[in-house]
Amino acid sequence: MPSLKPLEHLDAARFDTPAILKKLASSSRRLAELKGMAASIPNQGILINTLGLQEAKDSSEIENIVTTHDELFKDDVLPEAFANPAAKEVLRYRQALRVGFEQVRASGLLTANHIIEIQGELERNNAGFRKLPGTALKDRSGQTVYTPPQDPAEIVALMRGLERFMNEPDLFAVDPLIKMALMHHQFESIHPFYDGNGRTGRILNVLYLVKEGLLDIPVLYLSNHIVRTKADYYRLLQTVREDDTWEDWVLYMLEAVEHTAGQTIATIHAIKAALFDYKHRIRASHKFYSQDLINNLFTHPYTKIEFLQRDLQVSRLTATKYLDALAVSGFVKKQKIGRGNYYVNLALNEILLAQHGADA
Repeated sequence: MPSLKPLEHLDAARFDTPAILKKLASSSRRLAELKGMAASIPNQGILINTLGLQEAKDSSEIENIVTTHDELFKDDVLPEAFANPAAKEVLRYRQALRVGFEQVRASGLLTANHIIEIQGELERNNAGFRKLPGTALKDRSGQTVYTPPQDPAEIVALMRGLERFMNEPDLFAVDPLIKMALMHHQFESIHPFYDGNGRTGRILNVLYLVKEGLLDIPVLYLSNHIVRTKADYYRLLQTVREDDTWEDWVLYMLEAVEHTAGQTIATIHAIKAALFDYKHRIRASHKFYSQDLINNLFTHPYTKIEFLQRDLQVSRLTATKYLDALAVSGFVKKQKIGRGNYYVNLALNEILLAQHGADA
């Protein structure tokens, strides 16, 4: 199998096929629509937190780190009472995503050092790029299908090349969505870390779109589409390596963008409708209504007394009274775990479960 080459060695003109240009146009339109829809939510933290949790769950599932929405949301709200290793690992993904987003927002760049920090947050180590040979990718039967670069110096050189590809627009003049598809494949093929390559690579997808200004906040997550088309994803990754079928790979990734953007628009639309419904009905029936209360209920699918105390700057007694009153009114459902209580936002939870069909 030929060694990896820098992406700019590809001929950019090969991506000007009618099929790619047509799919690029439709996926770009969908992405622009998503950017506008996300901007219509007054508090962007609601989407970053809520959709970030969804992405963390889906991306981890691809690596067979499986948890349910209920386990994940419970661990988010009462980690001291809930010892689920998979849920804790999934929540680290969301934290790694946040770290990466802050880096891109602060610097306007996506560098190799940023990628090392993201993976370090994900895996809770500072091992950095691989320094020992031996990593190979195997299929389900245990057969080696691909051996990524083994020499530490080559890994560093390839990652520096990828850094230039992501940050220097004149190096390879194609649409950013095509560049995202190419860089994702290159990152997965370099496989620069001992662990966490798949999840780190999927974080890079959305961070690159933010860096390029195609999104303001990280809300387009391709992992759910990859979960549903996992066989195609791995097959196309491999056929590029074996047969140079870059066009098929780019079409797959553009379809993933278009499909996921459409799904996410529908989810945000539903969250927005539920948020305004809660806002009007809580304001009509409870004197303690505030925008901060609404923000709290929709930033956390499951909330708790301490979160409300912090966000509303009220006493524990007052926060308890508010949440218990909302439970009586049917806005939230009060649940007990160990010695603590948490409160489920019924409308938001229903939307997030519906997005994925049945919870797994």
